[in-house]
Amino acid sequence: MSNGELAIDVHGLTKRFGTKVAVNRADIQVPVGEVWGFLGPNGSGKTTTIRMLCGLLRADEGSGTVLGFDFRAQPEQIKREVGYMTQRFSFWEDLSIRENLEFVARVYGLPNVKEVVTAQIERLGLIKRQDQLAGDLSGGWKQRLALAACMLHQPKMLLLDEPTAGVDPKARRDFWDEIHRLSDEGLTVLVSTHYMDEAERCDRIVYINLGDIVARGTVAGVIEQSGLHTFVVQGEGARALAPQLHGKPGVDFVAFFGAALHVSGRDPAKLKAALEPFAQQKGLTIQESKPSLEDVFIQLQEKGRGAYA
Repeated sequence: MSNGELAIDVHGLTKRFGTKVAVNRADIQVPVGEVWGFLGPNGSGKTTTIRMLCGLLRADEGSGTVLGFDFRAQPEQIKREVGYMTQRFSFWEDLSIRENLEFVARVYGLPNVKEVVTAQIERLGLIKRQDQLAGDLSGGWKQRLALAACMLHQPKMLLLDEPTAGVDPKARRDFWDEIHRLSDEGLTVLVSTHYMDEAERCDRIVYINLGDIVARGTVAGVIEQSGLHTFVVQGEGARALAPQLHGKPGVDFVAFFGAALHVSGRDPAKLKAALEPFAQQKGLTIQESKPSLEDVFIQLQEKGRGAYA
């Protein structure tokens, strides 16, 4: 876990693609050994931000250090200390798990290739499958292979881009257990994700929208800072109320959560007034609830649409 030392200390991080500002003067300080989640809509700039921090994409502006190196002047040194796990499976499907890992180890120029690969295979529970072709693996086992490959050179920081897309719940849980073990050993982890339950496993989260960091902190802190109030409407006909509630004073958004409605806004008095006409409707219950991270995520996304409309 964190000892107070910063793995990332960057100010004014900026990236442009033509006239589009993909990342707008972001300040980011990540302590060593913490797991940070980067959230935001597609095209928000979260992956661009992470790739700049890891030396994989050159920033147009900004200053600071990543793993003790100047992040603009020394990207090659940073890349040697980073393990990068892409969203798309990018290994050779006609090679076995062991053959893939031995090839990657040779690319890194590691000594004692067989011993290094065996140790990684044992750590991630791949022993019984080490001779299986990568193309025959399920999503969860492909994920373990990818994690093993990006850990071979013992990086100090791990970059995970949508790491559990298409992976079953048990494989996701096992993956996150391993990430937290690595974090406890001092590895710093940056995760780009759309899954709220994964974001809740991070020490801190950063929400990026259209290149701007619009929220950051612990999950509890981000929920508190949002100023959001949420009422849960349940029972017969609850979902049918959504069109009637949209646009009412005090109602910022209405979202379906299974058979229930989450009705949210920042003015609790107006929100209660909007719901009052339905309070006595037979078969319905309306109760105030602590906003979830997903409620806050939706609010931030709606605010972003309004700001840039």
